[in-house]
Amino acid sequence: MESEQLFHRGYYRNSYNSITSASSDEELLDGAGVIMDFQTSEDDNLLDGDTAVGTHYTMTNGGSINSSTHLLDLLDEPIPGVGTYDDFHTIDWVREKCKDRERHRRINSKKKESAWEMTKSLYDAWSGWLVVTLTGLASGALAGLIDIAADWMTDLKEGICLGALWYNHEQCCWGSNETTFEERDKCPQWKTWAELIIGQAEGPGSYIMNYIMYIFWALSFAFLAVSLVKVFAPYACGSGIPEIKTILSGFIIRGYLGKWTLMIKTITLVLAVASGLSLGKEGPLVHVACCCGNIFSYLFPKYSTNEAKKREVLSAASAAGVSVAFGAPIGGVLFSLEEVSYYFPLKTLWRSFFAALVAAFVLRSINPFGNSRLVLFYVEYHTPWYLFELLPFILLGVFGGLWGAFFIRANIAWCRRRKSTKFGKYPVLEVIVVAAVTAVIAFPNPYTRLNTSELIKELFTDCGPLESSSLCDYRNDMNASKIVDDIPDRPAGVGVYAAIWQLCLALMFKIIMTVFTFGIKVPSGLFIPSMAIGAIAGRIVGIAVEQLAYYHHDWFLFKEWCEVGADCITPGLYAMVGAAACLGGVTRMTVSLVVIVFELTGGLEYIVPLMAAVMTSKWVGDAFGREGIYEAHIRLNGYPFLDAKEEFTHTTLAADVMRPRRSDPPLAVLTQDNMTVDDIENMVNGTSYNGFPVIMSRESQRLVGFALRRDLTIAIESARKKQEGIVGSSRVCFAQHTPSLPAESPRPLKLRSILDMSPFTVTDHTPMEIVVDIFRKLGLRQCLVTHNGIVLGIITKKNILEHLEQVKHHVEPLTPPWHHNKKRYPPSYGPDGKPRPRFNNVQLSPTDEERDKAEEEVHLLNSTTL
Repeated sequence: MESEQLFHRGYYRNSYNSITSASSDEELLDGAGVIMDFQTSEDDNLLDGDTAVGTHYTMTNGGSINSSTHLLDLLDEPIPGVGTYDDFHTIDWVREKCKDRERHRRINSKKKESAWEMTKSLYDAWSGWLVVTLTGLASGALAGLIDIAADWMTDLKEGICLGALWYNHEQCCWGSNETTFEERDKCPQWKTWAELIIGQAEGPGSYIMNYIMYIFWALSFAFLAVSLVKVFAPYACGSGIPEIKTILSGFIIRGYLGKWTLMIKTITLVLAVASGLSLGKEGPLVHVACCCGNIFSYLFPKYSTNEAKKREVLSAASAAGVSVAFGAPIGGVLFSLEEVSYYFPLKTLWRSFFAALVAAFVLRSINPFGNSRLVLFYVEYHTPWYLFELLPFILLGVFGGLWGAFFIRANIAWCRRRKSTKFGKYPVLEVIVVAAVTAVIAFPNPYTRLNTSELIKELFTDCGPLESSSLCDYRNDMNASKIVDDIPDRPAGVGVYAAIWQLCLALMFKIIMTVFTFGIKVPSGLFIPSMAIGAIAGRIVGIAVEQLAYYHHDWFLFKEWCEVGADCITPGLYAMVGAAACLGGVTRMTVSLVVIVFELTGGLEYIVPLMAAVMTSKWVGDAFGREGIYEAHIRLNGYPFLDAKEEFTHTTLAADVMRPRRSDPPLAVLTQDNMTVDDIENMVNGTSYNGFPVIMSRESQRLVGFALRRDLTIAIESARKKQEGIVGSSRVCFAQHTPSLPAESPRPLKLRSILDMSPFTVTDHTPMEIVVDIFRKLGLRQCLVTHNGIVLGIITKKNILEHLEQVKHHVEPLTPPWHHNKKRYPPSYGPDGKPRPRFNNVQLSPTDEERDKAEEEVHLLNSTTL
C-alpha cells in the first residue's frame, strides 16, 4: 500500500542553492543579492553547514526544552577552522552564545592568577564600550564629511565661489556686504556658470547655459558614482538596510561591511546626492556606520571571533547611523530596536545609546550646516495645535498609507522587471537615463531643482518676518481688528498660489521618479524622498486649512479657537506631519519614527498629531499588505530572513513540511563507529550536502548527533597532517569509546569533538506554528524531526521560508487539517496482548484489522534501504 511506504525513502537534503549560486560580483550587483526560487525541487539541503556544538536541546510534543552545556568538554585541542562559516551561510546563534559563555568563564577563572590576567579581564569587559565608542566617532566624522561635500557638490551644478572654491553658495555670501533682503543668495563672489562662460547673468542665453551645465554636472556625478560602484564595490549600491537586517538576523555576506564597501559608499553617496537624483543619504549612512562597526570589531578578539557578539556591535552601529542621519540619538536607538535588530539584549540597548550619543556629539562638533544643529531642516514651532486639526492630520496619514502601498508595489514590480529583462544588465545606462530625466525635468521647477533636504527645510519652516520665500508671499491685511501674534494668519498672495501649483508638479515628479530611482546601482536612501513627498502634500493641505480658517473664521469649526487676526494654523506643522506619515507608510515604522520627527522639531507638543498620522498611515498601508519596503526587498532578493512580525496560523505539522518527501533520493547518513576515512571522503565529495546525521548503526537508526561537511573536511585534513597512521582505511569513530579493532588495523580517527551531540529535534507531531517560533526566537538553521528517537527527516530554514511563502500566496495546504491527518502509530503490543513482532529491531508490523482502523501507519525501513 502507498501508506505503508511513508518512510520508504531515505533522508535527503541539498544546499541552499538559491543563495550560494550567486558568487560573482556581477550577480550580486544586480539586486545586491540573489533570488530565491521557491519552485525548485532541490530545496532540502541544510541551509548553513554548521550546527551548535555542545548544547543539548530536545523539543518534544509538549514543547519543553532541556539544556545542558558542554561546549569544550571534548575538545582536547581545537582544530583550526572548525566552527567558522562560509559566505552566504547563517550563523549558529546557539553555538556562538555557548562559545561566548565558555570564553567568559575561562577569563573569570584566570583573572585572579596574576595582574596580567586581571588586566586581560578588564580589557575584555571594556572592549564592548571601546568598540562602540570608535564606531560612534567614525560615524559622526564620516557623516559630517558627507554632509559638507554633498552640499558643496550640489551647489557646484549651479555655479562656483571665486573667492574660495571650497565654499558652497550660502557660505560664499556670508561675508558679503552687497546682498539684499529679497536676494540674499546673490553676491558678487558667487558666479553662475552662465556668467563664467558667456558673461551673462540674466536672459534666455543665461538660462539655457545654466540648464546645460546643470544637466552636465548631474550626469557626470551619476556616471562617476555608478562606475565606482560597479568596478570597485558592487555592495555599495542601494540603501543597505535590507541587507543589514538580514545580516543582523545571522546571515553572512562577506565584503558587505568591508573597508572597500565603506570607502566607495562614502564617496559615491556624495556623488549620488549631488547628482540631484530622487534619493537621500540617511539610509546609506546606516550602512556606513555598520561598516565602521564591523571594521572596528576586528580589533577586539571578543567580537572578531564570535559572529553573534559582532552583531551586537552592528546593532549599536545602526543606531549611530540614524543618530547622525537625522540628529536624533534616541530615535536611532529605537530604530535599531524596532526596525533592524534581530537580537537586542539590554546591554546592547545601553551601548546603542552610547554609540548614538558619541556620533551625535562628533557631528555637532563638526557643525556641517553652520546652524549649530545636527540636521539642515531643524525647526521650532510656537503655535499650539487644536483638536480640530486632528482631522487633516489623519487625512495626511491616509495619504501616507496610500503612498506607501503604491510605492512598495510599484517599486517592487519595477525591480522585478529589471531583474527579468535585459534592461537590468546595463546598470550604468539605467543610472544615466534616470539622472538625465531627473535633471531635465527638475531644473525648470525651483522646488525640484533644490537639494531635497533644503526643500524639506523650506517646507517645514514657518513664515516669519525674515522669510522671503514665495511660500510666505501673503498679503498684509490692515483691517485686522485684533493682533494676537506678530505674524497673524493672512490671505495668500500671488506668490503663494504660484508656489502651490509648482508644489503640485513637484509632488507628481517626486512620486514618479522615486519609484524608478530606489534600487538603481548607486547609494540610494528612501527616507528623504518619502519625507519630501509628505512634506509637499502637508504644506499644500496646511495652506488650504489656513486660508479656510481665515476666510471662514465664523464657522463652528474655527469659531471657538481661531479669532480674527490670530495665528491659528501653522502650515509648516502640516508639512512635518505629512513627512512622518509618508515615511511611516513606506517603512511601517511607528515609535521610532515619531521620536525621530519630534527630535527634528525640538518640541514635545506635537507628539499627538505625529502619532495619529503615523498610526493611520500604518493601518491604511497594512490594509494593502503588511510588508514594509525593506521586507519587500528582502523577499525580492531571496535573503533567508524570518520576519518576527509575520503571523503563522496554518495547521500543518512538522511531518508535513520536513524533508525528505516521497520522491526524494535518500539522505547520506553516517554511522558512529563503522565507517572509514575513505567512506566519509567519498560521501563528502559525492554529495553537496552541508551536514550529515550520525546514527548508532544501520540496524537501530537512532540519532547520535550531527556532523558538518565543513568540519569533517577540515578535521580529516588536519588529522592527515598532524597524526601519524591516519590512512584511507582508518576507522572513523564518533562514539565516546573506540570499538575493539584487529591488531593489524590502522590507527582510528576520533572525530567526536566535531560532532554536535545535541542537535535540535522535534517530533513529527509538533505543530508548525511552534517550529516557526523556535526558528525565529533561537535563530536555528535546521531542526531534525524524529519519532521515538529515530530520525524521520529534517526541516531547514529554507523549508520554513518556502512554507510561509506557500501559505502567503494561498497555495493549497500541504496536508488536510490536522484532525484529518493525525497519524495513529500501532501500539507496541498486538490485540492478543503479546509483544508485536519487530524486524531488525525497528519495523512494526500491524495486523490487517488494525491497518483498517488506522488512518496511516508508519513502517520504518530495514538496513538495506540506507
